[in-house]
Amino acid sequence: MRAIFPVLTVVAVIVALWYAACVPMNIHFAVTQAERAGQVVTPEGARERREMGAIPLALKNPSVWGDTFAQDKPRLPAPHQVAVELWETTVEKKVTSKRSLIFHGWITLSATLLGFAIGSVAGVLLAVGIVHSRAMDMSVMPWAIASQTIPILAIAPMIIVVLNSVGLQGLVPKAIISAYLSFFPVVVGMVKGLRSPGAMQIDQMRTWSASANQTFWKLRMPASVPYLFASLKIGIAASLVGAIVGELPTGAVRGLGARLLTGSYYGQTIQIWSALFATAILAAALVAIVAGLERVTLKRMGVGR
Repeated sequence: MRAIFPVLTVVAVIVALWYAACVPMNIHFAVTQAERAGQVVTPEGARERREMGAIPLALKNPSVWGDTFAQDKPRLPAPHQVAVELWETTVEKKVTSKRSLIFHGWITLSATLLGFAIGSVAGVLLAVGIVHSRAMDMSVMPWAIASQTIPILAIAPMIIVVLNSVGLQGLVPKAIISAYLSFFPVVVGMVKGLRSPGAMQIDQMRTWSASANQTFWKLRMPASVPYLFASLKIGIAASLVGAIVGELPTGAVRGLGARLLTGSYYGQTIQIWSALFATAILAAALVAIVAGLERVTLKRMGVGR
C-alpha cells in the first residue's frame, strides 16, 4: 500500500491538471454554443469575451463551464471521455470489428513483434562482430550511429515505396521500419555488455587456457545479459513506434496508426487520444513482459534479486 499511494497521488495530480486544462482549451466553443442557444447573448458579455477572453464568462455560467468537459469534438478531451471511448472500443466491440482497438492493436502488435525480432537478432549479431573485429568496430559502429540521425518520418515513406516496388506490402514494410528503430539500442547495449568483463577476468580465463569461444560463452555472454535486457526494453518500445510510423505514410485502414489518421482526418480528438492511450498501454505491457523475462533469466543465472 505504501508503494501504491505515491503512484496514485501522482496520477490524481495529473488527472486534476488535465481537467483544469480542458477549461481554457474548450471554453471558446462552449461559449459560442451558449451564445447560439441564447444563454449569454448580451452586448456586454460579448464585449467581455473579446477583451478579456472566454474564461470569465464560463465562471459566471456553470452550464457553459461544464460543457467544456462534454463536447463531441473538443480540442482537449476530458479524462472520462477518453476512458469511456477506451471502454467502448475494447470491451463493448467485437474483436473482429474494425472499430475495436483490440483489432487494430493486434495489427500493430504483429508488425511490432516481427520488427523487434529482426532488429534484436541483427543487433546482437552486429554487436558480436563489433566486439570481435576491430575493422567492424571502426566501420560498422559509426554507420549504425549515423543511421539514427535520419528522421524516421523521412525514411519511412522511402522504405515503403522501395519495398512496394518489389512486391512487399502490408506487414513486412512496417516490420522493417520497426527493426530499423529497435536494432540500435540492442547494438549499443550488447556491445557495452560484451565489453563489461574487466582485464583481470579476461586474464583469469587465459590462465585457465580458455579459448576465444569459451571466453565468449562462459564470460562475455553471461556478463552481457543485464545490458541486453535493458536495451531490449528500449528496443521493444521503439519497435512499437516504428510500426505506428510505418502505418502513417500509406494511409492505412488497420492498426493503431490508422486510428490516429482517421481521427485526425475527421477531427475526432477523443478517438485520437484513446488510440494514444491504447498505444501507451500496449507499450507498457510489452516492456513489462521483457522485464518479466529478465527477472526469470537472471534468477536462473543466480543473479536475480
